[in-house]
Amino acid sequence: MPLSLKRIIKFAHKLDDAYCVTSGKGFRLKDYDPGDTGHLGREDKPRAKEALKLGIEHLAALQYMLYAQDRWAVLLIFQAMDAAGKDSAIKHVMSGVNPQGCQVASFKAPSSEDLDHDYLWRCMKHLPERGRIGIFNRSYYEEVLVVRVHQELLAKQKLPEERVTKRIWSERFEDIRNFERYLSRNGVLIRKFFLNVGRGEQKRRFLERLDDPGKNWKFSTADARERSYWKGYMEAYEEMIRETATEYAPWYVVPANNKWFTRIVVAAAIIDALASLDLHYPKVDKRKRQELAAARKMLMSE
Repeated sequence: MPLSLKRIIKFAHKLDDAYCVTSGKGFRLKDYDPGDTGHLGREDKPRAKEALKLGIEHLAALQYMLYAQDRWAVLLIFQAMDAAGKDSAIKHVMSGVNPQGCQVASFKAPSSEDLDHDYLWRCMKHLPERGRIGIFNRSYYEEVLVVRVHQELLAKQKLPEERVTKRIWSERFEDIRNFERYLSRNGVLIRKFFLNVGRGEQKRRFLERLDDPGKNWKFSTADARERSYWKGYMEAYEEMIRETATEYAPWYVVPANNKWFTRIVVAAAIIDALASLDLHYPKVDKRKRQELAAARKMLMSE
């Protein structure tokens, strides 16, 4: 492998420090540039893609050990504004993972059944089993994002009036922290990704969808309308990260203006997270070894 490529991979494994938020104290979204590409320029893009390919292979090997060990579960949460590239990031980074060991859940507007339960209920149903990677494309964090920006949605949740107080958002942040701490204590490794796309880049991608017949299906007029709430969303995202970034469930504020770099950051974070679990294949005991030896003898005698 060329030395330059090794350097890119080494750089990717250091991205945690640049984009990982484990404590929200003093967090400001304006400190994170959506167009950031670290120390890589566009001339590095081909090598970065090759590095991503190698990273995906490494990720697949780690996922196989996770599945075989059957002790940990991994939950990856993706949040972003429309057209930030959540779907493509998930598709590319997880392309080498065995589908049998991966579960993806996408959360859109809640159904009538969802609204007859607490707001965590519909996500709880999709939590990953031990040995598997669960991916949430949007999540319970919509309850402190879109519901906060469009507070008329609270009325549809049929909460008792006395429960809708001025403290409802801080209470939800507290509940989410406690929920994620509970999951962490029970062997669920949590990593959360905010794909930070710039307003100008979002507009460019929307226009691209309108101009390309093959991408028309991706666009809805609701997407354009939501742009008028941009400031409110950015304030909501900032407070969300500030209030829910923890050591056991950190946020990654991932630059999303350049998809090739977004995918490297996401892949590096997931690889580092899995590597931290000291994964290994289950050890075979003496009795099992004897069974294997007997099976070999039986097969060789045919």
